[in-house]
Amino acid sequence: MRAMALDAAARSVRLESRPVPAPGPGQVLIRVAACAVCRTDLHVVDGDLPHPKSGVIPGHEIVGRVVARGAGADRHAIGARVGVPWLGFACGTCRFCARGQENLCDAARYTGYQVDGGYAEFAVADERFCFAIPDAYSDVEAAPLLCAGLIGHRALRMAGDGKRIGLYGFGAAAHIVAQVAVWEGREVFAFTRRDDTASQDFARGLGCAWAGASDGPAPVPLDAAIIFAPVGALVPAALRAVDKGGVVVCAGIHMSDIPSFPYAILWEERVVRSVANLTRRDGEEFLALAPRVPVRIAAEALPLEQAPAALARLRAGQVEGALVLVP
Repeated sequence: MRAMALDAAARSVRLESRPVPAPGPGQVLIRVAACAVCRTDLHVVDGDLPHPKSGVIPGHEIVGRVVARGAGADRHAIGARVGVPWLGFACGTCRFCARGQENLCDAARYTGYQVDGGYAEFAVADERFCFAIPDAYSDVEAAPLLCAGLIGHRALRMAGDGKRIGLYGFGAAAHIVAQVAVWEGREVFAFTRRDDTASQDFARGLGCAWAGASDGPAPVPLDAAIIFAPVGALVPAALRAVDKGGVVVCAGIHMSDIPSFPYAILWEERVVRSVANLTRRDGEEFLALAPRVPVRIAAEALPLEQAPAALARLRAGQVEGALVLVP
């Protein structure tokens, strides 16, 4: 099979020919139809996330069809369309799994990081961590739901029920979250780089009440802010933007260092918290919710071989919505 494997020295991926993997017990073999390109893939490629599997195949927003099943795998029929997210395995027995926090599992393994992902023609996945995909979405449309959508959904829940929500960074996740928040009756404020007028126009087109520069003040006090951009300096900016009792949610897996800031902008019961990974419950909830909104996906399909160019565009901030690789 064709696969794009990590080339750590070049901080990119390279095309390789590999044998089609065989599913082990409890696993399914998936013929990949689409795999979205996520900023987390970029963090793996750029070395921000340490110790990936050597030569790993990135990609953790996989949509495809089951073509073979390992021993004991009976959750998904042959031919079923499934999605594979970032969380590829949890032990089910550690103290975190026991209290419903499998996203913090001590023995967790992650798709496209510790196990091979979807930048390939085939992928193997634990059947327990595969989701049925709503019929309302094509393969390309569905792929970004599996991380941009799921992590965004978890971040929005962590932000609370406030009516005024700020989104810092308006990429794949924010363009999904914004639609859900607007559907819920909230006012959404999009913060982008000052010169990124295209993203600001995109945000307003999705129903955001305001879009402007992330290095400027918020137009009104916010109840909560979600930071998708991996920029630590945005944490103090978001704290200044939220009202008393407000919540700042850091939704990325990696962020540059957060600069020191005065206690005064944290005082009055403001909260800073992170979102780590996802749970299967997040996936089930969001994939049921998305067609009801309905969430519309802005996705650009690219051939698998253009993965290096897709990562470069993402690194340069030249993406509106999501990029999706099609083997």
